[in-house]
Order: sequence, then structure tokens, then C-alpha cells
Amino acid sequence: MHAMPDALQDAAPELPHDFNLADYFLFARLREGRAGKVAIITDHERITYGECAERTARLASRLAVAGVGMEDRVLIALPDVPEFAYAFFAVLHAGAVVTMVNPELPDDDYAYYIDYTRARAIVIDAPLLARIAPALAASRHLRAVFVRGAASALALALPPELAGRVFVLADEIAAGDPACPAAPTSKDDVAVWLFTSGSTGKPKGAVHMHHDFAWNTERYAKQVLRMTEADITCGVPKLFFGYATGTNLMFPFAVGATAVLFPERSTPERLFDVIERHQPTMLTSVPTTIAKMLAADPEGRRRLGSLRVTLSAGEALPEELYTRWKQRYGVEILDGIGSAEMFHIYISNRFDDVTPGSLGKLVPGYQARIVGPDGAELPDGEVGTLHIRGDSAALCYWGAHEQSKQTLRGDWVVTGDQFRRDGEGRFWYAGRADDMLKVGGIWVSPQEVENVLLGHAAVLECVVLGYEEAGLTLPRAVVVVRAGVAAGDALASALIDHARSKLAHYKAPRRVEFASELPRSDRGKVLRRTLK
Repeated sequence: MHAMPDALQDAAPELPHDFNLADYFLFARLREGRAGKVAIITDHERITYGECAERTARLASRLAVAGVGMEDRVLIALPDVPEFAYAFFAVLHAGAVVTMVNPELPDDDYAYYIDYTRARAIVIDAPLLARIAPALAASRHLRAVFVRGAASALALALPPELAGRVFVLADEIAAGDPACPAAPTSKDDVAVWLFTSGSTGKPKGAVHMHHDFAWNTERYAKQVLRMTEADITCGVPKLFFGYATGTNLMFPFAVGATAVLFPERSTPERLFDVIERHQPTMLTSVPTTIAKMLAADPEGRRRLGSLRVTLSAGEALPEELYTRWKQRYGVEILDGIGSAEMFHIYISNRFDDVTPGSLGKLVPGYQARIVGPDGAELPDGEVGTLHIRGDSAALCYWGAHEQSKQTLRGDWVVTGDQFRRDGEGRFWYAGRADDMLKVGGIWVSPQEVENVLLGHAAVLECVVLGYEEAGLTLPRAVVVVRAGVAAGDALASALIDHARSKLAHYKAPRRVEFASELPRSDRGKVLRRTLK
């Protein structure tokens, strides 16, 4: 095993065998005397830990009445509202299994998730009920539909198969037992499925145990992010995405901090408003939104002084974006990488050790190796596939045995990400294995070319891909220009010349195409396969 110099020591405690995540994240705060501390802030209300715990227990009791038992799956499709937190923790408190999906999916997609999870219950908004009622009625497993919103939802012309199975969420919480005890789960019981991005085929659920989430929280949230009860968190990605479930729900709750929730899309203007209104100390973001916030505030007039840190993940953060953000707002960015298979971040920059362009060093407790095509570990400086090991790894992909064997190999998770490690233990991202380009017999990292193009004043976003010409693979760039910039042949030539001035000529794009926006998944990742 490659020794990691200067790695933080793993100072996390051992977890007991009898263990429930709802207790770890929520009910333990009451025993610490934090019942009156504000746990959730919205534009309209402030909810304490005591209120959140009571509503969670009440809903857990109603899940049981509805026929949800231990290890049953419950599907949550809610926006970022307090009821998401109640539902999330209630399912865990009841010993059932949380599955979460984007509440803004196309209607037809819900049929897949309802069937794949075999959910016993689903928690949704009232407007969604009418749209997906046929998929709900078709399920052989669904016993209860909990609807957030007006009671008039029950007056909809629903399929007869749903008779007696649709309930108003607020009424159920009000009728529940505030003293409902936690189910007798262990740290090794299944707690949550985190869905993969589905870049190849339908998304699959990475099956995680209760202890996976606490294990990462004790290491990343507490040791790397140094979160305390004084923190106020705010998220660009929404809570259904494991990245945000961690940073804007689990992590703040683990330390008695406060989470800011808003259901609207995370546009730059909405984010600036939320930050100025609620004064969060931590912003969870992604490179795309960092770029859009910078573009929306070119004079740097917005004030982000409450923030002590911005987090970036989901895609590699270009050095140019890091530098502009830091210069404009004076707020540190900690870039890191995580995955559904590992729950959350396992490599990250540190407050006292940020290297722009690098993803930083291993989070305490995690181990990594860079592996070549022959399966042998590569020395520092060489690019290969990242294998990661840590006790937050998923058990399997549900219903996908062969895919599980390819990715989850004993203690090691094969990421498919191409990395190199330097002599100081920092990791540098080179792209996905299937995104790398072989130009003239030499491997080219798209990210390296993208970073150079982003340094041009005209470029807001870009993606570098390959195309075939006379049997050869050559680089091409798809570019989104900044507001007020004219796209055309002259700019395309200028961008190619800019890349050639900064890179070896074989790495520079031969063609530049322009787009109004880049296609993205519901988790914000660029859909390179679509562009290809």
C-alpha cells in the first residue's frame, strides 16, 4: 500500500453495533440539550431540532400504520422543504430504507423508480400526484402515498386502485405518535440507496448501510470541513442528490448546525438572495454554478462575507474558476471528489492546504491506488484508474450483479476516473476513462484543454471531445460564450490559437463549435455522451 505523506490522522470514534442514523443525526441533538436550537431555516419559518424530531417520530409511526416495515423501501420525491427532512429521518427511524429521486423528473421516469425500488410508500408534492397517478396505481408493492400540499389533492379523480392509499402528509404527521421509538437497527442494516448518474443505461441504486453515512461524517464533515454548531449551510444541488443530502442535511444535523432550505432552482440571483438573507457560512456548489455566479456579478457587487467556505464537487473545478472566485469574493473553495458508491467526498483539499487544479489529499480513513491497464499499481506521476477504499463503500448495486462485480471489488471500489498522484500525496484528475483522447498515439486529458480554454475571456463553459477525421481521433471543443460575446469563425480561430499558445499543438482543438448551453443530468454533470 502506497504510504500517504502528511495525511490527516483518523480520529473518528468507533460506532456501536446497535445504531440508527436518525438517532445519530437528529435525536442525539435532543440529548445534548439542543431541542431549542434552530435546525432548518426557510424564507418563511425557523424549525428547531425539537420540532423536527417530534414531526419525524410522528411520521415514522404513520409509516408503520401504513404497512411500511423494516427494510421496506420508501421513495422520496420532494423539493428542498422541511418535509424532506422529516420524511428522510422518519424512514430511518422506522428501520425502512430511504430512496430519493429528483422531484422534477419527466413523468415517465417515475414509473421506472417506483418499479425498481418496489417502494412500499412514496412521499411527493400534490402537483406530482395527478401527473404520476397511473404509475402509482400500477405498482404491485405500493401501500401508501403521502402527499405534501393541500387536502384537495384527495379530491382529484384518481385511479380506483389508489383508493384508501393516498394521505395528506401534514394530517398524518399531526396524527402520529411523538413518542414512537426507533426501530432496533444495527450499523450494518441497509439504510439508504444512492442512485448512480445513469450515464450508461438506467440509474442503479448503490445500497448503503447505516454506518456508511456516520463513518464519512466523522471524517469528512468533522475533520476536513471542521463543521460546528455555529455553521449555517446552503446548497446549490438539491437534497435528493447524495452530495447535498450530506452537506445540507446530514452534516449540519450531526453537529447541531443549521441548514437553509429553498425549493426553487439554484439560479445565481436566487443564491445571492439566499446568502444575503440568511447569512450561511458554507455553500455547497458545483463548477457550473460557480461560473454562472461569477458571470452574473462581473463587478463583484454582491456580498458573500458570511461564507467561510464554498465546496465544489460533481465535476473537476478548473483552476481559472477557483482563482477568479477567490479574488472576487475572498472565499476559499475546497474542491473534492466523491461518488454514490462511496456516499460522499473521499479526496479533498484542506483549509490550510489548497492546491488549485488539484483535488487534494485523501480524507482520513480512506486509501487509494492508481492502477494501470494490467492491474498493477502505478508510481507517482503516471495516469491510471483510481481505486478507492473506505468503510463508507456500498454493498452492491441493487439488481445489478454483474455491474456490482465490475465496480465493487472486495474492499476496493473501481471508480473509472483517471488520476495521477504527485509525490506529496495530492491527486490530479485527468478525466473519465472513456473520455480520454488518444491523439497521434498520445493520451490527452480533455480537462487539461478545457482549463486552458476557460482562461479565455470569451468562454463561459466548454467541453472537449474527440471526433474522427481520416481514421484519426482529433480534439474538438463545444463552447458556451459569455453574455455579449459574438460566437463565430473569428472567435473559433482565436480560441484555437489561444489553446496552441498554452499547450502542445496536438492537444489543441482542431474545431470549435458553439452552443447556447451544455446538456446536463439532473445532478448537474455534463452529458458528454449526448454531445458525442
